[in-house]
Amino acid sequence: MQLADQAARDDRAVLPVGSTEQHAYLSLCTDSTLAERVASEAAEPLGLPVFPVLPYGVTPSFMAYPGTVTLSTAAFTRVVEEILDSLHAGGFRRVLIVNGHGGNAALHDVATAWIAAHAGARVKVHDWWKAPRTWAQVQAIDPVASHASWMENFPWTRLAGVAMPAGGKPMTDLVRLRTLAPEAVRETLGDGNFGGRYQRDDAEMATLWAVAVAETRAAMADGWG
Repeated sequence: MQLADQAARDDRAVLPVGSTEQHAYLSLCTDSTLAERVASEAAEPLGLPVFPVLPYGVTPSFMAYPGTVTLSTAAFTRVVEEILDSLHAGGFRRVLIVNGHGGNAALHDVATAWIAAHAGARVKVHDWWKAPRTWAQVQAIDPVASHASWMENFPWTRLAGVAMPAGGKPMTDLVRLRTLAPEAVRETLGDGNFGGRYQRDDAEMATLWAVAVAETRAAMADGWG
């Protein structure tokens, strides 16, 4: 009943999408945790509903790391389409997908195709960590940043009792990494960090997070056409 009233008043909804995969010394749920949290904090003052995060994405390259769970691109696409169909049936016509995982690139094609099949509906995909202002803030803090490095190390993605290594790692050759089978990916990466320091000061991370929340909120509020 509350959502029926909500959709009649404001047809925007938010869908966080993440992944369950290795993140070196951080939680396997890092991508999902960050997508859901940035979506929830951004949506709160706007009064928009944030649906539960989709915790599985497309991550076949990390399957040599126990705990990683991947969907095929076809299965992932089908799941997202059916979630959008359900939201549409409930009266929501503008959906922001807040994506937290680089392997979920298929979301952009899914959104385009779904919009074409649903007149009057809009879907936007917001890759929160590489949105322009957020990525600029990452670069301003430390340009050596990537998967499982400091840029994903927030108090809410850390694991109790796990100490971070001192220093950092040289950046991995990501072009070469994409050509490797999962076993070779693990052999190349070791702990899973692509490169960079493992942790930075929490004050720097709070500044980065504030930019990410504000930019995500702007995506919810603006640009619907």
